[in-house]
Amino acid sequence: MGRNPRHDKILSLLQNFRQISVADLTDRFGVSQVTIRKDLTLLEEQGLILRSHGSARLAQAINQLSTVATRKELYYDEKKRITDKALELIQEGDSVCIDASSTNLLLAEKMRSLPIRVVTNSLEIMNTLSQSSDLTLTTVGGSFRQEASSFIGPIAEDAIKQLQFDIAFIGATGITKEGEFLTHNTIEGKVKKAMLEASQRKVILADSSKFEARSFSKFAHAENVDILITDNKFTEAELFRDLGIEVITV
Repeated sequence: MGRNPRHDKILSLLQNFRQISVADLTDRFGVSQVTIRKDLTLLEEQGLILRSHGSARLAQAINQLSTVATRKELYYDEKKRITDKALELIQEGDSVCIDASSTNLLLAEKMRSLPIRVVTNSLEIMNTLSQSSDLTLTTVGGSFRQEASSFIGPIAEDAIKQLQFDIAFIGATGITKEGEFLTHNTIEGKVKKAMLEASQRKVILADSSKFEARSFSKFAHAENVDILITDNKFTEAELFRDLGIEVITV
């Protein structure tokens, strides 16, 4: 069954307005409240929205996410070592996908002189790499999420699904002992998932503070990931190796 275009439009509205009422959606689309409620029920079942008191909002963590630039300074030494190691995995001519994460922003700063193709959904990474004459930069569009400085939603997902990458570097805000990788926002998680699926080598970059950190939405399991690069304070390397992931600690 194909995707209902109205569902995509509802998600885009929620991305812009954060919360919107059933009555407002009914007026905008010229359909009955029964139809809108059915739409919202389907979107809620997919984990994309949360409903309350005749309205809906995007499904995401309750705590507001700090900016990418601010988060880049947290655990900076660990992220520096992680991105130094990640850089070693990139070969000349590679097509590299990097998502909007604070660790990837630091990685992007180290990629400026590489003769590679980079695809990203991050506005900050785009700005970081835009003046480089050595690499080829491609960005995906979509709905802009200010907290993560990222483009997400169906437009971003569809663009990624048309591409293939040699390697993807994806950030995570939480990792569970079951080998699940989490993010704050369900719709952003769908973009991360699409990036992993489009890549030959699938790499998660996450410092050890992300282990068992509370987050909202699962975007990958151990079977969807090839490599985890983390710092040497991560104590569950053998557990994750048993799950089939190559764990590199730095």
